Amino acid sequence: MADQERIALFIDGANLYATAKSLSFDIDYKRLLKEFQSRGKLIRAFYYTALVEDQEYSSIRPLVDWLDYNGYAVVTKPTKEFVDSLGRRKVKGNMDIELAVDAMEMADHIDHLVLFSGDGDFRSLVEAVQRKGVRVSVVSTNATQPSMVADELRRQADEFIDIVHLAQKIGRDPGERVDHPQKAQGRRPVPAGNFDPALTDDRL
Repeated sequence: MADQERIALFIDGANLYATAKSLSFDIDYKRLLKEFQSRGKLIRAFYYTALVEDQEYSSIRPLVDWLDYNGYAVVTKPTKEFVDSLGRRKVKGNMDIELAVDAMEMADHIDHLVLFSGDGDFRSLVEAVQRKGVRVSVVSTNATQPSMVADELRRQADEFIDIVHLAQKIGRDPGERVDHPQKAQGRRPVPAGNFDPALTDDRL
């Protein structure tokens, strides 16, 4: 990447969490930000996740608070609860539309879009952003069985980055692993950006 290439990160939180979990490593979001700041001029780093608002404590809240205070633009919305045809309670929190709208708006101001997701639904978005002259990299993995990245998304991207190759740069040292708090500790920011988001996307 050119030193002055304008970069924006778009992180599908639930998808990235599932990808990292499938590879048995934890994302260190401070290191992730520094890695891409070193690759060019980082314009914005978006993080998308749905939140269960009626819970007394949400395991993703510490991460969301930390990201808000440490250089990320966090985009959230409440999850929706429904009962499927078999009477099972389901929670849905799909952020695809929010990510797509922001990406199209940012496309005129960046040279390189980095999408952290393997979701094939983003193929059309990638193609639309490319038509605006923006290079698109997709970060996911095909090192798992089944692969975490849709083939059509990987084919559409200008570059596919297997997160396995980034693990040493953006992964957290296993010795630093922090257990989840058992209950909420207020809304103060937490000291490190390495809590695991709760899975709220119904596709995961």
